[in-house]
Amino acid sequence: MSTSSETNVLPLIVEPEQLQARLDDPQLLIIDVPANSDSYRQGHVPGAIFLDFRYLMRGEGPVPNDVPDVEALSRLFSALGLTRDTHVVAYDDEGGGWAARLLWTLDLIGHQRYSYLNGGIHAWRDAGIEESSEPTAPVPSDYQAEILNPQAMISADEIKQKLDDKQFAVWDARSQAEYDGEKGNNKHLGHIPGAVNMDWVNAMDRHRALRIRDYAELVTELGALGLTPEMEIATHCQSHHRSSFTWLVGKALGFNMRGYPGSWGEWGNRDDTPIEK
Repeated sequence: MSTSSETNVLPLIVEPEQLQARLDDPQLLIIDVPANSDSYRQGHVPGAIFLDFRYLMRGEGPVPNDVPDVEALSRLFSALGLTRDTHVVAYDDEGGGWAARLLWTLDLIGHQRYSYLNGGIHAWRDAGIEESSEPTAPVPSDYQAEILNPQAMISADEIKQKLDDKQFAVWDARSQAEYDGEKGNNKHLGHIPGAVNMDWVNAMDRHRALRIRDYAELVTELGALGLTPEMEIATHCQSHHRSSFTWLVGKALGFNMRGYPGSWGEWGNRDDTPIEK
């Protein structure tokens, strides 16, 4: 049983002022997952704990950016102090990539109580809210992770099978140059046949401290690219870091999103995956 009333549940996308009002809530676990590890030391949301983003990836094998195994995930979430009742609020210093990778991983293990601090530390500072430079130590728990929501993820083989399906689409969150095959350090360059390209940074509002852009504008732009809410949409980048953010954005817009953790790091290095330039 959850002890907090449902009316108090934070939305998927939380604004700084909303989070500030809830900083004393014992059920909140605020996690800072910065791209630059100095960011946490320089200042963070009061009470936030630090997570090294490398723990969100396997780190070895042919696809090092793949999901860690359940033993590693159990160790990670136990070390962070996750419990079934915890509501996680994640943020970072780069507009949402690593924070979203954490939230996507929570979604994968069936932990649905999570939010993203819109714009991360940039938005927090933009709002003029007090920061802390004192590190907060997590209170360890005993969390047994299982892949309870495999639909959050999609594999290369599943994508290959769905490429002719009109109700299926691929959102490539990489740069235009990577999508066009002009840039990259994989065996093969280019993109998944039929994939549409919107660079992850184009979903951020540079004039509003990297918050997610206006939803109506995004829905219109994605619709023009051929991505609509009733479709099943796989999203990827090079390592499912940038595309964790596009997964989150799509989810916030009400789209049916699935993350491809192998991303181009896998697709572009295999010899049995179709590629367009």
